[in-house]
Amino acid sequence: MSKVSVLVGTQWGDEGKGRIIDLLSSDADFAVRFNGGNNAGHTIVVNGKKYPFHLIPSGILQPNTKAIIANGVVLDLEVLLSEIKMLEDDGLNLKDKLIISDRCHIILPYHKALDQAYENARGSEKLGTTGRGIGPVYADKVSYNGIRIYELVRWELFVEKFTFQANIKNKILKTFDTPVIDIERALEKFKKLREIILPYVADTYQILTNAIKDNKKVLVEGAQAVLLDLDFSAYPFTTASNVVTGSINAGAGIPPQKIGDVWGVVKAYTSKVGSGPFPTELKDKSGDDLREKGGEYGTTTGRPRRVGWLDLESVKFACEVAGITKIAITKIDILSGLKKIKVGVSYNLNGKSISYSSCGYDELEKLKVEYKELDGWDEDIRGCRKFEDLPKTCQEYIKFIEKFLGVKIAIVSVGPAREEYIKLV
Repeated sequence: MSKVSVLVGTQWGDEGKGRIIDLLSSDADFAVRFNGGNNAGHTIVVNGKKYPFHLIPSGILQPNTKAIIANGVVLDLEVLLSEIKMLEDDGLNLKDKLIISDRCHIILPYHKALDQAYENARGSEKLGTTGRGIGPVYADKVSYNGIRIYELVRWELFVEKFTFQANIKNKILKTFDTPVIDIERALEKFKKLREIILPYVADTYQILTNAIKDNKKVLVEGAQAVLLDLDFSAYPFTTASNVVTGSINAGAGIPPQKIGDVWGVVKAYTSKVGSGPFPTELKDKSGDDLREKGGEYGTTTGRPRRVGWLDLESVKFACEVAGITKIAITKIDILSGLKKIKVGVSYNLNGKSISYSSCGYDELEKLKVEYKELDGWDEDIRGCRKFEDLPKTCQEYIKFIEKFLGVKIAIVSVGPAREEYIKLV
């Protein structure tokens, strides 16, 4: 019986999961997305060309890998179709290669409108959502008001449910002085989208169950990251879905005992999109320089990301709660040129030590971070392919992270291109 490999982010997202997924899926039979929606963004660089993915699993670029969008994903069909077109225009035949669960909930026009309306209503207390309708679609899902691909397949059911829900939502939108949804126009659009989507819809649970029984290699791709998990984040500065490893059972139908390695992706520094606490944030010129050098602008939103030093106190929590067994370090090449590098190793609040798990957003805003300072390096490391090729101080930085977290570092990414990495295990 095969074991399923899992990959999750250990920070606030944007760790570079896409490029690690691309590496790990080179011999995978299936790459699976199990959570979130197009608020996620994974970018892969192959032969100098960038492929930004928001919904389609990043493993689809590997020639023998089939991509499954499982039931836990919420779908913006227009975004999905744009990604399908991008791949087809590049010569990729998606027939029998892309498979979508009919249990996926659909992001509808009123979800996006409500997302913006709620954010505007918060005024200075905005949460910094992506505005993609993710929160409202999950709210509809848990309040029995959601509409799925299942209904889209059965057109009359879709028309009935969409009309009912849109009429309710329009009343709310009027309250917020927000333009209402043109129901007939929206239905015309979805009827066209339906015809394009139908060929990809299948019972993904059965496909995955059979694949595991047949000893196929399955790689599950996490979107967002553990510190944005709906339950284990600094709520309400969170994503709308559960991200931790255990949520794969709900999001893809894969039982926990089938899971083998759990990869955690750790960026060599930290970044964050949106508001909320960020203990190691750099708000000076060094932060601006790090942002520019690292190209820290959202794949999904284009917004500049907040950046800071690596926060190992929070990453250690993420590794523990997600059951991380192997780590991939990314973007360590961005730190080249720094004389000194700081690493957050513990938290202190009112003169007392406090763990990440004991913190809510209030504590995280007020606490002080205790740092370990290490020597940096000047060398360009993008050409390194062996650990011994790295500067000694870079090696020491990696060893320090590994020892602190107590988890083996198996991959070190030294650049964005597919071949720019060092394999340690």
